[in-house]
Amino acid sequence: MKQIESSRTIRAIVVDDESLARSGLCMRLEKYPQIQVVQSCQNGKEALVAIAELAPDLVFLDIQMPGFTGFDVVKRLQQDNMPAIVFVTAYDAFAVDAFTANAVDYLLKPVEDDRLENTITKVTEHVSRKEAAMEKQRLLDIVIKLTGKSSSAINQLLQSVGENSQYSDRIAIKDGSSTTFVPVKDIDWVDAAGDYMCVHVNGQTHIMRTTMKELEAQLDPNIFQRVHRSTIVNLHRVEKVSSHINGEFHLTLSNGSSLKMSRSYKDKVKRFF
Repeated sequence: MKQIESSRTIRAIVVDDESLARSGLCMRLEKYPQIQVVQSCQNGKEALVAIAELAPDLVFLDIQMPGFTGFDVVKRLQQDNMPAIVFVTAYDAFAVDAFTANAVDYLLKPVEDDRLENTITKVTEHVSRKEAAMEKQRLLDIVIKLTGKSSSAINQLLQSVGENSQYSDRIAIKDGSSTTFVPVKDIDWVDAAGDYMCVHVNGQTHIMRTTMKELEAQLDPNIFQRVHRSTIVNLHRVEKVSSHINGEFHLTLSNGSSLKMSRSYKDKVKRFF
């Protein structure tokens, strides 16, 4: 699995009643620059105190420990500030229970290098999605304060955008003798590749022979906006807008994709609020 880079450091706690296991995992995590181990704990009670005080993003949690087990620790955590949990154990019989407890992943001792790398990738993606959701809520709160409207009213307004529109609810993409009809609402973004348009839809890319101008004319501007001379984005997919010193913006989509908004289109930023 390809390792995903995190935009910030992921603060982690390692919990295991075996000293060698704790120190070994902490040492192996040093190879991942996005992971910072802020504390290690030898039992569940210590873990609960450390989590309450440090509010980590991630906890590597042994399941079988004297006193509080790993599952006991999770049951006692506050759900509104739950860190990502990766269970670590020597017994694969706990796998189903681990995922029932909404763990991000499950590591079996002795932990293999490839398996640990896959876990770090999953954790990084999980933390990024969580941050994007929090950022979207923060932006929604700002809009609520500025407009005085309720959250439900704003959501209804967003959902109604494009209804009864002159624009089609799907586009036809020809491929040889066959034609694929793609629902417009499912399009994440579109970018140009020479004389072709790459239409990105739910993880798939459809190739369409047309011009950017022609395709843009088929899409509702209330939903789709040009953010670069060769890129059109679905505004509903934008989870985060980040500014850069050079005047450009980077857009993070709900599927984790990152798009660049050039300076000449920076006036479009207001469309995201």
